[in-house]
Amino acid sequence: MEDANSARALAHRIIDNVKKVIVGKDAALELGVIALICQGHSLIEDVPGVGKTMVAKSIARSTGCSFKRLQFTPDMLPSDITGASIYNQKTGDFEFRPGPIMAQIVLADEINRATPKTQSALLEAMEERQVTVEGVTRLLPQPFMVLATQNPVEYEGTFPLPEAQLDRFLLRIRLGYPSFDDEIEIIDRQQFVHPIDSLQPVASPQDLLAIQRTTRSIYVDVLIKHYIVNLVAATRNHPDIALGASPRATLSLVRTAQTMALLRGRDYVIPDDVKELARPVMAHRIIVAPGARMRGLDGDQVVGEVLERVTVPGVRARG
Repeated sequence: MEDANSARALAHRIIDNVKKVIVGKDAALELGVIALICQGHSLIEDVPGVGKTMVAKSIARSTGCSFKRLQFTPDMLPSDITGASIYNQKTGDFEFRPGPIMAQIVLADEINRATPKTQSALLEAMEERQVTVEGVTRLLPQPFMVLATQNPVEYEGTFPLPEAQLDRFLLRIRLGYPSFDDEIEIIDRQQFVHPIDSLQPVASPQDLLAIQRTTRSIYVDVLIKHYIVNLVAATRNHPDIALGASPRATLSLVRTAQTMALLRGRDYVIPDDVKELARPVMAHRIIVAPGARMRGLDGDQVVGEVLERVTVPGVRARG
């Protein structure tokens, strides 16, 4: 399983399996699997009804990972996520009851509906893969991934995600509406039964851990590293950006580009891998300046401008 070819074949098998449920969203599904292989977390941001929850369920079932769903609401408490110690009258002791976060794939549905205090309960889990409850630290299962969803058009009763939390999401994924033909196919597939009901795993959690180790061996040339650092640095000096991307974004671009190269059948990263991933990795991490927002600019557009400004490295002769 350490072999790159078998890792690539297994990754594509997972993607193809999820396609049995999600129609016509190949690029978004590929990003979701990239995040899983990179041991990262995904923020799926789109309007209701386009399949955000189904993406999370399908990835979990395809990989044989344990799955829990958290439906975020304003009255949710941090203990509803991490778990709590409950007094057992029979034994006379306090027993820890683990919360939904103690699963391998966690769906944080409508994450922006929870209060900042509750959202903060995810910070330690997402970065350090552990939770601390009443002074006791407990490790989370491996692999571990948070798939969060939020509706970008409905703001009543929501709380914007803090920058520290946004920065912990490896990728932001958008699904969009299906095409005419895809929507017809969705009708046909779900006429009698939902495809998710018969979806079977094509990989195991151990397979995922092996793919993750293999991906780290994908070669990243020094010129590619310079290109990535220059892209991230350009967001920090851009006049339309109030807060640029962090060093975590730099590492995220490297890791996701390595995985993209693996999926494309290469053992080395090329500039096109980085350019394809720049928006999903960086757009949600930057804060657009108020003046630029008034002109209608958003993170995706500004990152696109950065991609046009930063020089792409050429091919370096070897040998």
